[in-house]
Amino acid sequence: MTMLLQGKRLLVTGVLTDKSIAYAAARLAQEQGAEIVLTGFGRGLRVTERVAEKLPRPCDVLEMDVTRPEHIEAVVADLDTRWGMVDGILHAVAFAPKSALGGGFMSASWDDVSTALHISTYSFVALGRAFGPLLAKAGGGSIVGLHFDASQVWSGYDWMGVAKSGLESSCRYLAHAMGGQRTRVNLVAAGPLRTVAASGIGSSFGDFEAVWPTLAPLGWDAADATPVGRTICALWSDWLPQVTGEVIHVDGGAHAVALGTPADAPG
Repeated sequence: MTMLLQGKRLLVTGVLTDKSIAYAAARLAQEQGAEIVLTGFGRGLRVTERVAEKLPRPCDVLEMDVTRPEHIEAVVADLDTRWGMVDGILHAVAFAPKSALGGGFMSASWDDVSTALHISTYSFVALGRAFGPLLAKAGGGSIVGLHFDASQVWSGYDWMGVAKSGLESSCRYLAHAMGGQRTRVNLVAAGPLRTVAASGIGSSFGDFEAVWPTLAPLGWDAADATPVGRTICALWSDWLPQVTGEVIHVDGGAHAVALGTPADAPG
């Protein structure tokens, strides 16, 4: 039986632990027949290399700081030589300085805000632009980014919330810009998961995690990134050829409920 991602060549950013969404996506993609390359940078590069050994098939890790054009260009050159094309990319990169989170919305400096926007928002477009030719060689391919619902205020999320709003708009514009080459561009908005990124927003994450089961009709397990990873794999596959510029919520349905009580158990 042909696997969902048989023969696909995928670039995955943002793997720091085996609990991360990016790791779940990479693991599931390999199980479905894909070839994977991961990226990391700085002190995190060795961490990513160690985590890569835990995948079903240990893979190469390339250095790529998304704020450094020369790093992006070097990875493009490597994958051009290695594969000649790229079928899919996961943008799982986000960061905001502490001053821009946890109540710092009104006090954060432009330097810190610009860092958050550069890494969390602009880099999504930068990857699309740089890898566009390799995606085109694969018949278009699929770029997927990680999102968190930006339609309302989340206490303590502050400038990261603004960055995610920009990411959502950037997704639509990038989908429009790359549609002519058949590249699909989408975001997956996950519910709260216990990842390195979640730890960066401090005590506010506990509030998110506590409220989610009271809202999500399907329930929510903050320790399980597998449902999000499966959705990413579906977007990388050939099964959704006309889906682009979209935000797909994988949050148990919480985004659709304004206020509620724990859903009744099925059955």
